[in-house]
Amino acid sequence: MSRADAQAKPSTLRTELISWAKAIGVALVVWIVLRSYFIEAFRIPSPSMENTLLVGDFLFVDKTGFGGQFEIPFTGIRFLRAPGYATPKRDRVVIFRSVEDSTPNLSVVKRIIGQGGDTLQMIADTLYRNGIKLDESRYAIYVGGGMNVEDDLRLRQMRDWQLPHYIGPARDRYRPTTHDWGPIVVPPDHYFMMGDNRDESYDSRYWGFLPQQHVVGRPLFIYFSVATRPFRIRWNRLFRHPD
Repeated sequence: MSRADAQAKPSTLRTELISWAKAIGVALVVWIVLRSYFIEAFRIPSPSMENTLLVGDFLFVDKTGFGGQFEIPFTGIRFLRAPGYATPKRDRVVIFRSVEDSTPNLSVVKRIIGQGGDTLQMIADTLYRNGIKLDESRYAIYVGGGMNVEDDLRLRQMRDWQLPHYIGPARDRYRPTTHDWGPIVVPPDHYFMMGDNRDESYDSRYWGFLPQQHVVGRPLFIYFSVATRPFRIRWNRLFRHPD
């Protein structure tokens, strides 16, 4: 082997490595841009949205409607927000960022129950919006058990955040529970979110109103669904639009 051939091999290897690094870098940037502004995969980890969404459902989330932000994965760093062409609507299922300081980068899925200006009240598990009883038979379920609705800490948490927005009588005697609360008024540019599985959902009843800028997308369709007990693929759920 000539000296020229020996020198050519490391040079060729170095060129190949640089070429691969560039290709991977470009692919990574494209993936981040698509994930930030256009579409993202999302997995349902909890039963809070049953039976609309089941544990083990995998869905694509459309981020173009409400406007995305460039997000560096696993860091929580976001900037360069793009304008959207739509606004979240009542009764729709959306994905949003948690408002709690302990989980700032957690993505959550719930249903919009009320928007800015709405007066909301729940009486014996029946929701009223602006004085009108809502027909939630299509999606809301009550299975019992789950979160302990009589837990003193939770009840105090509910009362503390709701009281400034409460418009009912006898404010000093107001004692909300997960089954009976309100009437409260949703502030502008905010939403009241609830899970469809009302007894298994940690939602606005506990942590309050959701700022509009926290809404990141809406579900497109379920592209895969798997149950674990027993293990099986739920073929009948594929390509279903959650609503």
